[in-house]
Amino acid sequence: MASLGTVREGSLEAPDRQPIDWQHADYGDSEALQAEMARVFDVCHSCRRCVNLCQAFPVLFDLVDESDTMEVDGVDPARYVEVADQCFLCDLCAETKCPYLPPHEFAVDFPHLMLRAKAHKFNQGKSPWRDRLLTSTDALFSSLSTPGIAGLANSLAKNSFVRDLGERLVGIHKDAPVPKFDRAGNLTKRTLASRAVEARAGRDTTGKVGLYLTCYDQYSEPEVVHDLIRVLEHNGVSVEILDGAICCGMPKLELGDLEAVERLKKANLPVFLDAIERGLDILSPVPSCVLMFRQEIPLMFPDESQVEQVQERFFDPFEYLMKRHADGLLNTKFTQSLGKVAYHAACHQRVQNFGAKTKELLGMVPDTEIEMISRCSGHDGTYAVKAETYDYAMKIVRPVARTVLERDAERYGSDCPMAGRMIRHAVETRDEHTAAHMMHPISMLRFAYGLGEP
Repeated sequence: MASLGTVREGSLEAPDRQPIDWQHADYGDSEALQAEMARVFDVCHSCRRCVNLCQAFPVLFDLVDESDTMEVDGVDPARYVEVADQCFLCDLCAETKCPYLPPHEFAVDFPHLMLRAKAHKFNQGKSPWRDRLLTSTDALFSSLSTPGIAGLANSLAKNSFVRDLGERLVGIHKDAPVPKFDRAGNLTKRTLASRAVEARAGRDTTGKVGLYLTCYDQYSEPEVVHDLIRVLEHNGVSVEILDGAICCGMPKLELGDLEAVERLKKANLPVFLDAIERGLDILSPVPSCVLMFRQEIPLMFPDESQVEQVQERFFDPFEYLMKRHADGLLNTKFTQSLGKVAYHAACHQRVQNFGAKTKELLGMVPDTEIEMISRCSGHDGTYAVKAETYDYAMKIVRPVARTVLERDAERYGSDCPMAGRMIRHAVETRDEHTAAHMMHPISMLRFAYGLGEP
């Protein structure tokens, strides 16, 4: 067992996420990976601070506790992958819990180690075909949102026989919340024409936004995009939909297909750089997409100046609006109260470390009470829909759903639309007659401005 001793002063500094050296020869070496996993697992076993974050840590600690030595050296290294299979790269352990992240001498970065294990599994050809399909989100979502197919797909998702069959044949849990596909699909980009807005620049914002729409927000919940455009224009920000952009790469990152992440990055960079050259800031409604270009891709490609250029102009919507507020450019004339709101802070938003901007802005609405829930929803991109992990996801989301119901919230929601869908599923599973209304925070803001009920 590792001797943790006293945590040195340096570990109290801000987390220092190191570049992901995924192209180094040792990155895919089985023995080097196994040795590093044993080292990090020994530190985690000695600490156990993250036991309640997700299922990865209980699996690890059970492996240790049930071994002959009750130490990491008693665990069969072939079973290390069982821990990686439970990690969905939310980054919360590294960013909110772990005292051994660099600059600490132990240099523990658990999610990036799990990413390495996932990449090894993928490159060994051991990733299930189902997971390869589910993470091909652009092709999958665009196909299922095709007019004539979307309605059929949505109907089949409600059919118990089809769902039972899907669990047995494909491994999609019969009770898991699945997306509802929009019949318009990619028509969203052509029909959302921004009205003329006289943009005003701030210290950190240009007042001109290029919206980056990808698989989920374009094909499953385009109404959030509509609401975001209304809110931005109401605040004097001109909006343009960025044509030609594709998936951010987060689904492939979570699969461990890092070469696919690189291909997607190469396809997206010209679109973003053109927008920046034309004076646009870049926003995405999905926290995971923002995180990819704010953190994960810069850590994968630390020496690429174009990646850094995009990183500096990529914003979360509420972060962006609060920057506008700091410059006196935010419209604070709200006409509707939101009442009691249970707001779930999405994991991939929290780990960007820009503060609770969504809570701050919604809290400015008169006669509104915000309860922020800082716990994982358990959804991940695909974790909550897979047969083998659905029950774990429901266990993770349970405290979030309980908080919504116990606080008697009138509205609840998450910046992550997938998390919001998972929370609604858990809330309605516990109380199918609840009066609480699930609403994306951007949609809450549109309502508060009196711009119509989303």
